Amino acid sequence: MKGRIRRLRRRVSRTLAALLAAAVLVPIAACSAGDDPAASGKKDDGAPRAGTLRVLASSELADMKPLLEQARKATGITVRPTWTGTLDAVQQLGSGKADGAYDAVWLSSNDYLRLHPEAAKRVTSETPLMASPVALGVKPAVVRRLGWDPSRVTWSQVHRAVADGELTYGMTDPARSNSGFAALVSVASALSGAQSALTDTDVRKASGKMEEFFGGQRLTSGSSGWLATAYARRGTVDALINYESVLLSLGRDSRTGLTVIRPRDGVVTADYPLSLLSAASPEAKDSVRALTSYLRSPAVQRQLTRETFRRPVVTSVRPAAPLAAEARRELPFPGSRSVADGLVDSYENKLRRPSRTVYVLDTSGSMKGERLRRLKAALTGLTGDFREREEVTLLPFGSSVKRARTHTVDPADPQAGLAAIKADTAALTASGETAIFSSLESAYDRLGPDTGSAFTSIVLMTDGENTTGDSADDFAGFYRSLPAARRVTPVFPVVFGDSDRAELDAIASLTGGRLFDATKEQGPGSLDGAFEEIRGYQ
Repeated sequence: MKGRIRRLRRRVSRTLAALLAAAVLVPIAACSAGDDPAASGKKDDGAPRAGTLRVLASSELADMKPLLEQARKATGITVRPTWTGTLDAVQQLGSGKADGAYDAVWLSSNDYLRLHPEAAKRVTSETPLMASPVALGVKPAVVRRLGWDPSRVTWSQVHRAVADGELTYGMTDPARSNSGFAALVSVASALSGAQSALTDTDVRKASGKMEEFFGGQRLTSGSSGWLATAYARRGTVDALINYESVLLSLGRDSRTGLTVIRPRDGVVTADYPLSLLSAASPEAKDSVRALTSYLRSPAVQRQLTRETFRRPVVTSVRPAAPLAAEARRELPFPGSRSVADGLVDSYENKLRRPSRTVYVLDTSGSMKGERLRRLKAALTGLTGDFREREEVTLLPFGSSVKRARTHTVDPADPQAGLAAIKADTAALTASGETAIFSSLESAYDRLGPDTGSAFTSIVLMTDGENTTGDSADDFAGFYRSLPAARRVTPVFPVVFGDSDRAELDAIASLTGGRLFDATKEQGPGSLDGAFEEIRGYQ
C-alpha cells in the first residue's frame, strides 16, 4: 500500500496541464495586442504586467471567457491563465513553484488544498464566486425504464441499478480531474453512510459496494470536456457523473440532453473560490479584490447562472431556471491527506476497470539518436504510473510492425511486469520507413473483439508522416468496417518531431481520440508530458 501511495503522489505531482479536450480548448480571457505578448508576437515570459492577473486556474473554467472579457472591459483587469488540474495546482503551491509565478489560484474547490498545510499557508484569502454540485445525468429513456423519480433518487439506488447491470456511466479520472475526485468522494461518503469527515474505516466499510459501483463505469477521461464529447459521439453509456453545470450544458443539444439527478442523500459541491496568494504584489491584490467584487455583483451573478448553469453565491440572485431549488446535504470531505490519497489509490488500482493500452511507437530510421533516447526516457518514466491489473502492449514499427510484446501489471508482483516493460523499452532500435496506418490496423487486431472488460485505447507516437504500407483512406475503410464494440477504442496520436499534425489530427477525429502535443523539449508539451497527460484517458 505504501508503495502504491508513493506512486500516486508522484503521479499527481506531475503536470496536469491541458486537461481540456479540443472542444473546450480556448483562452480564459482575451487581451489586447498591447497587453498579450502572444498577440504582439513576443514570447510570454510569465512576468507580472500592470493590469494582468496571473492565475493558476482549473481548466473547466474556460466557459467563463465571455464573462471575463466583459470584466476586462469593465475593470481593466486581464486574466492570464495557466490551465491545470486541482491536484497539480496544490502540488505547485506546496512545493513553492508557484511563488512569484502567479498572483491567484482559481480552482473548482479548495477542499483538497486545505489538506496540504504547505499549500494552504500560501493562500491569504479565498472568495467563492459560484457553485455546482456533482450530479448524475441520465438518458431520459433510462430514467423511465428504471422507474425513477429524479427528485428522489439516492446514491444507493444508483449503486443498485449499476450492480444489477441496468446502468452504465462515464466519469473523469479522480487523479486528474476535480469533478472525478468530487464524484469519488460523493460515492464513498454516501455508500459508507459517513456522518462526518471520511475516514479510512469509512472507505473500507464501503469498499465492496464501491467496487460494484465502479464496475459500471464504461467511459473515462482526463477532462470534463472530452468526457462530454466522447459521450455524445459514442452513445454507449446510460449516464455521466459530472458537475451539474456540465450536465445541464449538454442539454442545450437536444441530441445529448440528460435528465439531471442530484442524489437526495448528498452531494459534494464545487464553489470555485478565487484565492489570493501571499506572494502577490499590492497591485495584484487590488486587482483580485476588484475582479472578485465585479464577478459577485448581482447583474454579473445573474448572467453567470444563466450562461454557465452554475449557482449564484449572492443570495439575492435566483438560480437559473434549470437549477432545482431544493437543498441537498453536503457530503463530508476526507479529513486528512492520507485518506484522500488512499481513496484515489484504491480507485486506480482496485475499484475501477483495468486499462488496456497498445502503444504504437514509431521506431523508423528517422528516430535514431536523440529522438529514440527521448522516447525511451519517456516510456521508462511512465512505468511508475501504470496501474495494477493494467495490460500494456508495446508495438514498435518501421516499414512494418516489429516485435510486439504485451505485459500485465500483476497485483501479486507488479514489479515483474514493470521491469519487463522497461526491458522492452530499452531494447527498441530505429530502422526502416514509416508505416503508420498499417501499424494502427495491427493494433486494433491485437485488441481483439473483447474490448468491454477494460478501458481500451491506442497511443500513436510518430516523428514523421506515412511513407509505406496502407494509406489514410485504407485505414479509414478498415476502421469503419470494425464492429461497433471495437470502434469505441480511440487513438490518441502524439505530435512529435516532424510528424504531420493534420494527418494525426484526422486519425484522432476519425476514432474519437484526441491529439496531444510533444513538440517541446521538457515539461508540458514534451513527450513525457504528453504520455503522462494521456493517462487520464486510459
